[in-house]
Amino acid sequence: MPHNVDLIFTLTGGLVAALFLGLLARRLGVAPIVGYLAAGVVVGPFTPGFVAHAEIAEQLAELGVVLLMFGVGLHFHARDLLKVRAVALPGAAAQITVAAGLGALVARWLGWSLVAGAVFGVAISVASTVVLTRVLDDNGLLHTPAGHLAVGWLIVEDLFTVVVLVVMPALGGATGPAGLLGALLVALLKLAALVGFTAVVGRRLLPWLLTRVALTRSRELFTLAVLAIALGIAVGSAVVFGASMALGAFLAGMVVGQSVFSTRAAAEALPMRDAFAVLFFVSVGMLFDPAALRGNAPAIAATAAIVLVAKPATAYAVVRLLRRPRRTALTAGFALGQIGEFSFIVATLGSSLGLLPPSALQILVAVAIISIAANPIVFRALPWLAARLGEPAAGGAEGDVPADEPHAIVVGYGPVGRTLTHLLREGGITPTVIELNLETYRRLRREGVRALYGDAAQLEVLEQSGVKTAGGLIFAASGTPADAVIRAARELNPGLRVIARATYLGETAAARDAGADVVVTAEAEVALAMAEALLAQLGATGERIDRARDELRGKIAEAI
Repeated sequence: MPHNVDLIFTLTGGLVAALFLGLLARRLGVAPIVGYLAAGVVVGPFTPGFVAHAEIAEQLAELGVVLLMFGVGLHFHARDLLKVRAVALPGAAAQITVAAGLGALVARWLGWSLVAGAVFGVAISVASTVVLTRVLDDNGLLHTPAGHLAVGWLIVEDLFTVVVLVVMPALGGATGPAGLLGALLVALLKLAALVGFTAVVGRRLLPWLLTRVALTRSRELFTLAVLAIALGIAVGSAVVFGASMALGAFLAGMVVGQSVFSTRAAAEALPMRDAFAVLFFVSVGMLFDPAALRGNAPAIAATAAIVLVAKPATAYAVVRLLRRPRRTALTAGFALGQIGEFSFIVATLGSSLGLLPPSALQILVAVAIISIAANPIVFRALPWLAARLGEPAAGGAEGDVPADEPHAIVVGYGPVGRTLTHLLREGGITPTVIELNLETYRRLRREGVRALYGDAAQLEVLEQSGVKTAGGLIFAASGTPADAVIRAARELNPGLRVIARATYLGETAAARDAGADVVVTAEAEVALAMAEALLAQLGATGERIDRARDELRGKIAEAI
C-alpha cells in the first residue's frame, strides 16, 4: 500500500459514506444533510472501522466553508431583501434575539461562560440555507410570497452571521471591557478596509479578468478563474486583513454576483461547492461522539425545543403582528425551524478560538440532525394546520368555478395576462386568474375579477381554479418556465386546450412536450415583427412580406 495517501483515503471514505447515507436519508424522506452528518460519525474516531484523517478533513471542511460563503455572496441581491424588508428585518431580529437569548440561558444552566453562551445562542439562531430552500422547493412554495419572505428572512440571518464572523476573533483575543472594545474597533477597521478594497479593486479588476478569460472560450479556464478568485480573496482577507476566510469569500461572491458573469459562475464553477460542502458536513459529523448523547441529553432536548418550537413560534407571532396571512406566517416559521451549515460555521470558529466547550459542538450536531430530519415531516402537516386555523389551503384561493359557466384559466397578470383577461371577458368567457403577487391578487378581487392567490404548478390550486371543467388555460407569466404548470393542468384535464408563452426559443420544446397546443415565443415574434418592418421599409409588396413571414416561421419551427 502506498504511503502518504491520507488525503485520498479521507476524500474517498468521506464521499463514499456520504453518498450511501445521503441516498438512505433521501429514501427515508429526510434531507441528505442528515446522511452526510451520519457519514461523518461513521468515518469518525468515535466509531469502529475506517477512520478518516481528522486534520485533513478539517482543511477540506474549511474549503467547503469558503465555497459555501462564496455561493451565498454570489446569489445575494439587495433587491430580494428590499422586497420583504418590512417583515424580514424586524422578524429576523426578533427571532435571532429570542433564540440567542434562550440559547444563552441553556448555556448558563450548563455552567458555561457568558461569552460561550452568546456564541452558542447565536449558533442556534441561524437557519440552514440548504435545508430551507430544499424544503420550500419540494413543497412548491419557493416561488410563492411566503417563500420569498422566508428567503429574505434568511438573507438577514446570513448577513448577521457575516457580522458575527468578524466579531468573534475579537472576542477570543480580548481581555476585559477595554480590551474587547479596542479589539472590536480594530476588527471593524479591518473589515471596512477589506470591504473598501474588494468594492473598489474588485469591481474593476474581477470583471476585467473574467472578461479576458471568457474571451478564450475555455470552460476549464473560466472555472479555474472563478475558483481562484474565491480562494484568492478568501485567503488574502485572512492574511492581509486578519478577517475570516469565510467573510472574504462572501465579499468575492458579491462582487462576481453583480457582474454579467454571475449566472455562468454559478452554473460552471459552483457544483464543486456542493462536493466540498458535503465534506464540510462530514467533518462536523466526525466531531460527534455518540457516547456523549447520554450525558448531554437534557441540553440536547432543551436546545431542540428552542429550534423546533421557540424559533417557529417567534416567526409566526411576528408575521401575524405585521398583518400577514396565517399561512405565510406558518410557512416562514416552519421553514426557519432548523439549524445547519451556518450554525456549524459559527460553532467551529468558536471552538477553534476557545470560546466554546467541546460539548457545545456535540449538542449542535445532535440538534441539527433532529431538526433537519423533522423539518420535512413538519411541513407535511402545514395544509392540515392551516385548515384548522381557518386559512385556505392555497393561501388565499377562492372556491371552484361553476361547471356550467364558460371559463378559462389565465396564469399570470402582467401586461400580457391583463390584455388576454380583458379579451376573454369581452368574449363572454369568464377568466380565472392565478397570481402569486398578493397585492395584484387583492386588486383583482376588488375589481371583481375571479382570482386565486397561489402557485399554478400546485394541483390543489388548479383544482380550485376550475381547470377540470375549463375550456382552456393560458400561461401568460413571464420569467417562469411553463412546463410544470402545463403538466399539472393536463393531469387534471387531459382535454384542456393550452396556449403558453415562452420567453426564449429554447423553452418551446419543453412546453410542447409538456402538452401545450400552441406556444408563442417572444424571441420569434420579435424577429417576425422586425423582418416585416424591414421589408416594408425596403418597399416589398404585401405578397412578398407574406411569403417572407411564412419562410421565417418555417425556419423558426425547424430551429426548435
